[in-house]
Amino acid sequence: MSHYKSNLRDIEFNLHEVLEIQDYLGSGDWADLDRETVDDMLTEIERIATEDFAASYVDQDRIPLELVDGEITIPDSVKKSLKTFKEGGWNRLGLTEELGGTPVPPTVIWAMSEMLMAANTTAHFYGGGGLFARVLFEEGTEEQKELAKLWIERDWGGTMVLTEPDAGSDVGAGITKAIDRGDGTWHIEGVKRFITGGEQDVDENIIHLVLARPEGAGPGTKGLSLFIVPKYLVADDGSLGPRNGVYATNLEKKMGIKGSTTCEMTFGVDGPAVGYLVGNNHDGIRQMFRVVEWARMMIGTKAMGTLSTGYLNALEYAQERVQGADLTEVADKTAPRVPIIRHPNVRRMLMKQKAYAEGLRALVFYAAWVQDQIQLHPDDDHWKRRNDLLLPMVKGYSSEKAYELLATSMQVFGGSGYTQDYPIEQYIRDAKIDTIYEGTTGIQALDLFFRKIARDQGSALAALSAEIVEFIKGGAEDDPLAAEREKLGTILDDVQTQLGSMVEYLMASIAGDKQEIYKVGLQTDALLESLSEIVIAWQMLRHAEIAIEKVDEDPFYLGKVESARWLLNDVAPKVAARCDAATAEDGSLMDLPVEAF
Repeated sequence: MSHYKSNLRDIEFNLHEVLEIQDYLGSGDWADLDRETVDDMLTEIERIATEDFAASYVDQDRIPLELVDGEITIPDSVKKSLKTFKEGGWNRLGLTEELGGTPVPPTVIWAMSEMLMAANTTAHFYGGGGLFARVLFEEGTEEQKELAKLWIERDWGGTMVLTEPDAGSDVGAGITKAIDRGDGTWHIEGVKRFITGGEQDVDENIIHLVLARPEGAGPGTKGLSLFIVPKYLVADDGSLGPRNGVYATNLEKKMGIKGSTTCEMTFGVDGPAVGYLVGNNHDGIRQMFRVVEWARMMIGTKAMGTLSTGYLNALEYAQERVQGADLTEVADKTAPRVPIIRHPNVRRMLMKQKAYAEGLRALVFYAAWVQDQIQLHPDDDHWKRRNDLLLPMVKGYSSEKAYELLATSMQVFGGSGYTQDYPIEQYIRDAKIDTIYEGTTGIQALDLFFRKIARDQGSALAALSAEIVEFIKGGAEDDPLAAEREKLGTILDDVQTQLGSMVEYLMASIAGDKQEIYKVGLQTDALLESLSEIVIAWQMLRHAEIAIEKVDEDPFYLGKVESARWLLNDVAPKVAARCDAATAEDGSLMDLPVEAF
């Protein structure tokens, strides 16, 4: 049996009953799509995820990878998992027709990605070269656009090459250099680390997108440029030429997603590492962050999908595992044993997983819907700024909450969950990286406060808050969710007070008391949590508003209403406590001598 358990019912509820994407299918770039076509696509992706991708999930974890003479051999089962996906052209969805793809809305792409990544992240990573090619096509010269088309046609792999051993998250501290060769090419020289898919034998070629600092360029991120560095040089006729001077010099031994090659890459030691300046202009950090932003959305989606299948595995086990008497009959030693889903504490754990799995999906799909609006209304900056605001929440909060609650999934299994008899222990190992790469949670929180709120002067957040207020006030006189709307209003008030305290500290630091900024830094993670939870609570109540009219039709709808109510009750006291902590923050932790730690 497949380890992966999808929730296609909830995915379709989000897409069609809440976000109503069918209203804008059938026109523009999506003229060939309608609801039936999208549902057929999702059903087939569910099958590929459950059968083909899930089939190699264990192998990619337990068949060790080795770096031998600069080469890494991927298990045949992983390659087989990818075969159906690529042969069906599924890896080209979301690309323009000019690139040989099929345009579909981001909402549909992320719905598919949820299922594929939760079934086997490693396989999905190896099938993701199209994104890099799309960025090159949109940013590159005419000649580079042709390379991007060839990249798609030949299904080459791709990587994003940012991190350096001594720089880490401080991308602007990178020292990998680019030397102009005077013939339109550059020589790249340096060492990069933690490069996903840096070496593999799934694809005949790998195109690396590399951030490097041209000789004479200034410091920081502004001095970085983006270069195309192929594993094999590509001739004018599209044939592969000689090996380029970029090699994997170490393969990281990791806690999870072990089948995904994470490499140290060395450029320009054993011969020139030939690179080509993307677009022939030095705009590297902006160009690369087009990939980074997509990757952050991907990781938030991966985390959410993993929690969902973890919960559904735990739910199945709780219905089958018979142990102990009902709590009302524990005094009777002859009382019949019951499935553990009858025990209050197990139910509590299951509802917590259910509510947050659905809540994280609501957050991810709402962000995806905003990305749909960006494509539908390209001249309206409102949607781009809304997306910028949501991305740190999607990536930071989803990854943290999913990892936390996968431990609850394991708890339902008891000791069996700690073994490899069930997939939960692997889920946990594979999910931990989500809180770290593409920017740690702390980085996401700083980005949210300083870039997405303070730099924006709170404009995007104010617009979002206004929509939440409008929703709170929108209930009918006999609204069955009136109490929940009122609670949502209290949560919003607490979040605004929490943020207000941090803005005060920021303004005080700007006015001259520099150490006040420490108070902000001590509270940014908490703000990320609270802002994410107000958005999730709002979306879950939107879901409940739709579902409450249909509770007699299907238990699914009753579950949606109760998930929303449970989540609001869980979130409200946590946000209130964070609000109090932000208001009371005195920054004293920063005065503590290092020796006291």
